[in-house]
Amino acid sequence: MSTPHHVPFLKGHGTENDFVILPDADADLSLTAADVQRLCDRRVGVGADGLLRVVRSAAHPEGRAMATEAEWFMDYRNSDGSVAEMCGNGVRVFARYLHRAGLVTPGDLAVATRAGLRRVHLAEAAPASPGSPAAEPAESPQITVTMGRAGLPDGGDDGVTVTVGDRDWPALHVDMGNPHAVVFVDDLAHAGRLLDAPLVTPAGTYPAGVNVEFVVDRGPRHVALRVHERGSGETRSCGTGACAVMIAAARRDGADPATDGVPVTYTVDVPGGRLLITERTDGQIEMTGPAVIVAEGVLDPAWFAAT
Repeated sequence: MSTPHHVPFLKGHGTENDFVILPDADADLSLTAADVQRLCDRRVGVGADGLLRVVRSAAHPEGRAMATEAEWFMDYRNSDGSVAEMCGNGVRVFARYLHRAGLVTPGDLAVATRAGLRRVHLAEAAPASPGSPAAEPAESPQITVTMGRAGLPDGGDDGVTVTVGDRDWPALHVDMGNPHAVVFVDDLAHAGRLLDAPLVTPAGTYPAGVNVEFVVDRGPRHVALRVHERGSGETRSCGTGACAVMIAAARRDGADPATDGVPVTYTVDVPGGRLLITERTDGQIEMTGPAVIVAEGVLDPAWFAAT
């Protein structure tokens, strides 16, 4: 970071996909990839799957074009320090922070991201139960994010294969503002440890890396996944990945709202919880799930100077 001073931070998660949140309204912080790596390190830093920097859109070069529609830009970084276009769970946590900080009110708002605008609906908090202690917080309301339309390969098949050990599967490429390769498996254990990225062929298909989702069926319009996120490894949840999985499952099952004229909703279980994903008849995909702020504090300036 450019200036060794006390920097406020928060920690939050969406279905256990966790983030360090750095409020930086006027873009005063200069974050290097090494800074992000240290902050996200679970031994020497705060620890997280990624970092959410909260910047006014007008103050960020990648957000200025969206500033008239969205006051706030989500500058998202993977835990390895690489810059990412989007993070679905991150958008919900980002919105939760904005509300906690008094920067937005419940209702509808827009968040600027590198993948474009994301529309968010923040529900009103449920009132506390009669007789409950005043200090006891109400259950966190669900947050719905309109995630945009999915991009699919022409003809429905792009010839991508995912390999783990001696098993391989055909994958469907789904673009949710970031790339996903979705495979259906018989058992989530077949995904292996997912510490390293699964082999995706042909080589060079994803020069900037890809998120790989392994999916099993749990019931009618109900699936579960494990995911390797590029730049982060296996995570407890992936919002854009859940959307990609829902689209892949719907097409496999013969559902296409743009053609059928009927919205479709899937329940998507992730290791850290559950998300509801709906594809509307206009092709827009909505993701609904929780987002929680768990802690806040101040980063010690001496930490920045540590070797």
